[in-house]
Amino acid sequence: MLSPPSARSVRAHVSETARDPRFWTSSIQLVKTAVAAVLAWMVASDLVGLPQAFLAPWAALLVVNTTVYRTLSQGAQQVVGTVAGVVLSWAVGNLVGMSTPGVAVLVVIGLLLGQLRWFRSNATAVAATGVIVLTTGYAAHDRMLLDRLVDTAVGIAVGLVVNLVVWPPLRDYSAARAIDAVDDEVAELLSDMARGLREDCDADTVADWVDRTRELDEDLDRAWSLLRQARESGRMNPRRAARGLRSTDRFETVLRDNEQAIAETRSMARTLGHSIDAVNRWDDEFRERWLTLLEEAGDAIGAPDPERVVGVRKGLADLAHDLSNSELSGSHWTEYGALIMNLRNVVTSMDRVAEQAPVLPPRYAGRDRLLRSGARVRG
Repeated sequence: MLSPPSARSVRAHVSETARDPRFWTSSIQLVKTAVAAVLAWMVASDLVGLPQAFLAPWAALLVVNTTVYRTLSQGAQQVVGTVAGVVLSWAVGNLVGMSTPGVAVLVVIGLLLGQLRWFRSNATAVAATGVIVLTTGYAAHDRMLLDRLVDTAVGIAVGLVVNLVVWPPLRDYSAARAIDAVDDEVAELLSDMARGLREDCDADTVADWVDRTRELDEDLDRAWSLLRQARESGRMNPRRAARGLRSTDRFETVLRDNEQAIAETRSMARTLGHSIDAVNRWDDEFRERWLTLLEEAGDAIGAPDPERVVGVRKGLADLAHDLSNSELSGSHWTEYGALIMNLRNVVTSMDRVAEQAPVLPPRYAGRDRLLRSGARVRG
């Protein structure tokens, strides 16, 4: 039976969450979305005086997005989609009437229009708006159709203003956390490989290592996606911190180096798997020195300590040099060379990553000293 978390662990979790900028960004965005919907309803119903202004909060909910740029682009799409839906409902209502065939015709045409490139990100907007207007009986009343266009415009306008004026979101910290977490996982995998090779290691263990590299690829894809979102969050964003997102070369360099390290780690795991399948017995000196360097690589990358990472690369060069003159089995040297080259490529890539760690946006640069002293950023 699992024991309940202690009060200390709960307090620690709450304290950590309260210091996480991602939590506050998401929370503020949630509050902004709710405020925009309520304000849209109040403006449409109380100030403009529209009866049943249900499309105003609906449009505001759809428009308030994770970035200012997406809010503006989604707002434009929403305007066109709503107008198309209202016009389509008016045409179907007058030609077919509010009936089952009428709804079917409207939905089919609306979804077909949604396949156009302009609506691709919100393919159901035309059909959804048309169904609401048609089934509520407004399609046959021109005045009510105009009201629906007006309250939709009010909702879009309120959503745009709220997201632009009230703490426009930046997604750079989320991207940095995701990027920074990848090298931690690489370091952990290298350490686990070294530990497994010193203990009982079989084909299933190696298969697990390969699977973990595939999971790392997925984490890397997610980091790239967040980086693209971070770039987008800086577009049209009036906040001063958005200027630092115009150049993300440092983030891209770290991600590409992580890509190389993951690929080399997968290759190294497969080479180890072939060795296990062939029941190859390694030279004792090579085994001990290479495993020691593998352990050191995992520790140095996880620290992160660029000098120690460079030391591993030097150690691999020394290992290749020292054993090149010894009387080792020629059939084993292909395997030894592959493992030395794989690990060398890993530490070469992660050396550059370690120099950048922890990966932080420019606006958090002042925290570097604190983080390097022990408060490691983790995703």
